[in-house]
Amino acid sequence: MFRTYLKLIKPGIVAGNLVAVTGGYFLGSSGDIRWITGMLVAISVALVISSACAANNILDRDIDALMARTRDRPLVKSEISTVAAKAIVLCLGIGGVALLYAATGQYLPAALILVGYAVYVGLYTSLLKRKSVYGTLAGSLSGAIPPVVGYCSASGQFDAAAITLLVMFSLWQMPHSYAIAIFRAADYQAASIPVYPAIKGWPAAKRQMAGYIAAFSATVPVLSLLGYAGPIYLVPSLAIGLYWLRLAFQGFSATDEVQWARKIFISSIAVIVVLNVAMALTALSIR
Repeated sequence: MFRTYLKLIKPGIVAGNLVAVTGGYFLGSSGDIRWITGMLVAISVALVISSACAANNILDRDIDALMARTRDRPLVKSEISTVAAKAIVLCLGIGGVALLYAATGQYLPAALILVGYAVYVGLYTSLLKRKSVYGTLAGSLSGAIPPVVGYCSASGQFDAAAITLLVMFSLWQMPHSYAIAIFRAADYQAASIPVYPAIKGWPAAKRQMAGYIAAFSATVPVLSLLGYAGPIYLVPSLAIGLYWLRLAFQGFSATDEVQWARKIFISSIAVIVVLNVAMALTALSIR
């Protein structure tokens, strides 16, 4: 039963966002790391994201039944009732936001996580996902909120670094999502979800992905240029970003586009891990 409920909250997505919120928190700490607060911030964000993922499962249970990768989800198989799932959504969401405010004593992080929640569940899942090719853009904004919440929880302010994180992580989300849309094309077609690669074509999607990755790579040095991070952050982050960009350009001559898309996806995970570890090491080096 525990594993059933665990699948409801999409643990892979929660884990990925925990990496991001932790990296943002370390960056905002500027060497003065409050470990207990950081742990509570991470737990609270994990709870809110778990709530959002469960809400997504409730709203998407009809189309989840049509896709190979989602047809085994608990709500599709009636392993969890919709009423129970809604109760989980409320408990995790309210508990997470309350814990975030209690841990930081600030309204800003709580307000930011609520904005991210509203964009993901309301704008993306409920309004745009099934209707617009640009739904991914809304999803990218919500996906960029966790590192900003982590940063603002530690720094207590929404400044140039917070804006940079928001832009950088939003840019990262786009090729990451488009890659999934390419190698999971059959699923999106079965559920009639109008993702950009399916509607505009893979060649157009490749150009978009290369552009987003180039913009992401150009944004990476901004934290260092503004004085928020040093070489410990810049060198590995820029190197992995440029590698990702090189891989993106290889897509224009790829003979196996699905395999190439999988490489872009796997590389995107490596990029985000390196980026957040580099931000953490920057903070630890200041001590």
